[in-house]
Amino acid sequence: MNSFWKSLSEVDREVFEALRGEQRREEHKLILIASENYVPRAILEAQGSVFTNKYAEGYPGERYYGGCEWADRVEELAVERAKQLFGAEHANVQPLSGSVANMAVYFTVLQPGDTIMTMDLAHGGHLTHGAKVNFSGRLYKVVHYGVDPDTETLNYDSLEELALKWRPKLIVAGASSYSRTIDFKRFREIADHVGALLMADMAHIAGLVAAGVHPSPVPYCHFVTSTTHKTLRGPRGGFVLCKKEFAEELDRTVFPGIQGGPFVHVIAAKAVCFKEAMTEEFRKYQEQVVKNAKKLAKALSERGFRVVSGGTDNHMFLVDLTNKGITGKEAEEALERAGITVNKNLIPFDKRGPSVTSGIRIGTPAVTTRGMKEEEMDIIADLITRVIDAYPSEQVEKEVAKKVSELCEAFPVYSSWLKAGFDVQADLG
Repeated sequence: MNSFWKSLSEVDREVFEALRGEQRREEHKLILIASENYVPRAILEAQGSVFTNKYAEGYPGERYYGGCEWADRVEELAVERAKQLFGAEHANVQPLSGSVANMAVYFTVLQPGDTIMTMDLAHGGHLTHGAKVNFSGRLYKVVHYGVDPDTETLNYDSLEELALKWRPKLIVAGASSYSRTIDFKRFREIADHVGALLMADMAHIAGLVAAGVHPSPVPYCHFVTSTTHKTLRGPRGGFVLCKKEFAEELDRTVFPGIQGGPFVHVIAAKAVCFKEAMTEEFRKYQEQVVKNAKKLAKALSERGFRVVSGGTDNHMFLVDLTNKGITGKEAEEALERAGITVNKNLIPFDKRGPSVTSGIRIGTPAVTTRGMKEEEMDIIADLITRVIDAYPSEQVEKEVAKKVSELCEAFPVYSSWLKAGFDVQADLG
């Protein structure tokens, strides 16, 4: 048989085995990475579709390629659904990632050397918020704000003083490891006071915003950027929302400014993602994500861990391991051996570097997708505590790994599809 029609397992056994391995990892480990989730079957189907074959440079009705009638259709659906979901005036769904979405906004309204004000990476910001190793830190003059040393939360009065001093052209609100509610209305007041534009990066909280669990930045910001994965539980990709006055220039910046042909298969999956996010089921899911995060943070605190800022209002939180005598790197590795996946993370005013860190970041989107609730958060807190308090103990890690496997088997994800006759690799691989 012509290899064109052969399955992945026949054509490339090595990649097939890697795929199978990843499926087993996601099935049998507790994923507590705040930026990761399990996507629904419909989104996997859309992303693994024949739209993979299609080039579609340009925008619906104005393509540089023929044969784009169906590509136009799915992009129009994605755009309209994004606008409806978030109450936005304009949406661009072509950015390949959240970083590209941020770049698109910067390139739309800034010139190299302009001043931007963003959250410090060490205090919860993102690489694209002006980190020196990133394009944003190399192209622009960056003024960082951070959290208050006593409360470990944003002090908006101090933030306003900083803005008045530096008069940035753009203020960026949003974070990748900040566990408290962000006051976008206050950010807009500060931006107006100093004559700055306001951009929100809601990549982490987009699902919460869509469900009304976190205040929306859209009414207050000139631009809002996001990813479609993380809490939004869609494909890996980005999008930008903005006011109508910036729509034409933003679109020109995305294409032909910084991208060529968009990934139509991913845009199709984004359209599905936005539709899923409009459902009552999704709203209840997001409410449970927050309940689980609050419960897990409280449970760990009760077991002797120091949770940064004392808790969480969203889907994640940071744990300071200083009093446990273990680094973030050591904790990440030990927990991974025990079947619990987290990431090492800087805590505010961390004395260690980003490759070691004094903390870990924990998020509940993925375990909530599995169907776990507050009762399971107590169990997870016990398992984490056993590993950290016994460190280093190979025996404890093995014992916990067995308990993790039992818990995961009680809350299956993709393996449950097999019972319905759907095989992730056979059908999509």
